[in-house]
Amino acid sequence: MRSASKSGRSPSPSSRPPPSSSRPRRTDVPRSRSLPLLSALAACVLLLGGCASSPTEDPQAGETPGGGADALTGEVTIFAAASLAVAFDEIAAQFEQAYPGVDVRPISYDGSSTLATQIVEGAPADVFASADEETMASVVEAGLAAEPALFATNTLVIAVPTGNPAEIEGLADLSDPAARVVLCAPEVPCGAASQVLLADRGLRVIPASSEQNVTAVLTKVAAGEADAGLVYATDVAGRDDVEVIVPEGAADVVNRYPIVALEDAADPEVAAAFVAFVLGEGGRSVLAEDGFGSP
Repeated sequence: MRSASKSGRSPSPSSRPPPSSSRPRRTDVPRSRSLPLLSALAACVLLLGGCASSPTEDPQAGETPGGGADALTGEVTIFAAASLAVAFDEIAAQFEQAYPGVDVRPISYDGSSTLATQIVEGAPADVFASADEETMASVVEAGLAAEPALFATNTLVIAVPTGNPAEIEGLADLSDPAARVVLCAPEVPCGAASQVLLADRGLRVIPASSEQNVTAVLTKVAAGEADAGLVYATDVAGRDDVEVIVPEGAADVVNRYPIVALEDAADPEVAAAFVAFVLGEGGRSVLAEDGFGSP
């Protein structure tokens, strides 16, 4: 399979110091009574020692024993590829439910390269989720992120208006000069993947327009402003205003999505928690429901 890329906390239970092992001496007790009395005292010491050794945690306000969701507070600003909009809106809602003290600010969705440029130029962001590894690499190389983690995959499909008026059947039809085809610009992940897919079939397509994100491509197709467009499979899932054609070779051109908490995150702990949530069971479940594959 080919990649489409060009390239909570409570302190540990602290037991109270065990009672002194030296037993009190009763000099006024006759020797014949000392053993029974000492045995009784020893039993008391053991009883008190057992009570003292039990955990006596006193969680901080808003914190669950052992730490957890209630202990995390703050905000998180997320930049994410346009193709993640539906999934990330749901993930963000679930994250806020899991972490009541955290506010997810409105997520910025756009073409991955546009978002990467904004981050490199200083736009305030805490988490970046890209639609391909090459775009993420530009942020890492700028020293703004350390170790991205892959969390999803996606493939391309041909979207046509309802009724398919131009009778598009496959990739070869996109190279027809009479066909009005809309593609993502080559510099953005969906555009780079489109170029690989077309090149693999020896096809050259001159688009009627090149868009900066997959959402713009799909909008034009759905409005009938284009006969066809190459978009991600996840973008057309559940839509009834377009029809879908799965082109030959699509499964061989796969975009892999990385996510990372940025080095300059305003609240690194909150940013890391969101990334962990996306990578965890909750995030994986939402992504799978929306048609994304696993990396």
